[in-house]
Amino acid sequence: MADERVEAAIRNWAPRFTSQGVDYNDFFRTTARVERWEEWCREWVVTGDVHYDLAAKAGLKGNGLSAGEGYIGAALCYHFGKFVFQDSHDEYMSASQKAVEAFAKGLRLLDPTGERVEIPFDGATMVGTLRRPPGLRSPALILLLPGLDSTKEEFFYWENVFLQRGLATFSLDGPGQGECGYHTHIRPDYEAAVSTALDALTQRNDLDPNRIGLAGVSLGGYYAPRAAAFDARVKAAVGNCGPWNFAECWESLPGLTRAAFRYHSGATSDEDAKARAHRLSLDGVAQKIKQPLLIIHGKLDRIIPWEQAHKIVNAVGKNAELAMFENGNHVCNNIPYIYRPLTADWLKEKLG
Repeated sequence: MADERVEAAIRNWAPRFTSQGVDYNDFFRTTARVERWEEWCREWVVTGDVHYDLAAKAGLKGNGLSAGEGYIGAALCYHFGKFVFQDSHDEYMSASQKAVEAFAKGLRLLDPTGERVEIPFDGATMVGTLRRPPGLRSPALILLLPGLDSTKEEFFYWENVFLQRGLATFSLDGPGQGECGYHTHIRPDYEAAVSTALDALTQRNDLDPNRIGLAGVSLGGYYAPRAAAFDARVKAAVGNCGPWNFAECWESLPGLTRAAFRYHSGATSDEDAKARAHRLSLDGVAQKIKQPLLIIHGKLDRIIPWEQAHKIVNAVGKNAELAMFENGNHVCNNIPYIYRPLTADWLKEKLG
């Protein structure tokens, strides 16, 4: 019998794994081997190593497509091995670095024009993946903002949805996230990270600086509206299952999520973590949003209650639209065929 944390991870995030590209069979084979939470990361690394080895062998045979797909598959396994796993820092860092390395190899093979972009920020370095649709000189740009425990390596297949519609993507590891999170903690004023990223990206001549959108998931669904409120270069934003006030969700959060927030926020105790969560609030901020804003939420969300979406939309007023799905879970990852095209099509329309 698996322990409570293993069961919680499977119950809360199975649709997320598979919608982001983890093979359905891999998910069930790997989780079947995990009885104790302490085994979670290492077993996912074992599965990731299978894909990594297959990718390396395919590459030696000159099968670049198979190799690239294998490396991305490995990166996803490594990423999900450590995504809410703070029990062993060494295992966490090892899996993180393996995810970054495997993703870079996969990106080079599957999208040679994709770029790793490093941006100095507040004494640290933010890292993002920039991808551009082929054949377009100056496409609109969508910044994809991860949440509490997601990173740029998780977004390869989500990026493809935008690229297929002629939109460039920049998946960002901001403060408290991914590689930037090695040296920084979560900041309530995430707009500072977005603005710094835009300062760098708008200097390029291969992107349209006048057509910039944001799409954030989970805690990124708080970051995207917040950044829009403070940076007029953002012309439209989508927040997916983000909180109005993160502390209001605290008691219903899975224990793994609370532990991950404590770690990534730099909190010293559970009480300190909840106090820091209270600072992640759109009260007084959402009212400043003048751009079109789409809020997506699922009524089956066990992490961020659906009522939080209504608070955001009501505060923003006429510029906000709400897409509430009765059968959607957190981030609506159980219905990706609805929320992903909706997000990309809506942003493409609003950006012109």
